[in-house]
Amino acid sequence: MNTKSKTQHPDTYYKVMDLIHKQSNISQRELAKKTGISLGSMHYCLKALAEKGWIKAGSFKNNPDKSVYTYLLTPKGITQKSKLAIVFLRRKKQEYDELKREIEALTEELDG
Repeated sequence: MNTKSKTQHPDTYYKVMDLIHKQSNISQRELAKKTGISLGSMHYCLKALAEKGWIKAGSFKNNPDKSVYTYLLTPKGITQKSKLAIVFLRRKKQEYDELKREIEALTEELDG
C-alpha cells in the first residue's frame, strides 16, 4: 500500500463498499474484522465514506438496539466502487504477473 493510512486507502474503501454492497446490514465489527482494521478505524472509514457521499447509514426504526445500522451505497458510491474495482483489479494483475516472473526465475535458478 502507499503512504495513505489504511483507513484512507482506496483498497480499503473498495473492500468496505464491496462488503456493504453484498450485505447492507453488516456491522462495523464485521467490516473491521473482514478488512483487517480496528473497530475505531472502521468507524473513521465509514464516516469518511459517508462524508464523500458514497454511502448512507441509517438505523432500523423498529429495532430496540439503536446501535444497529444498515449501510447503503449511494448512486455516487456505486459509480466510485466500480472505478475503485477497476484500479484494484489492474494492480492485483500486475502484482500477480510480477510474482509469477519471480517464481519462474527462482525455479530456473534452482533447477539449473
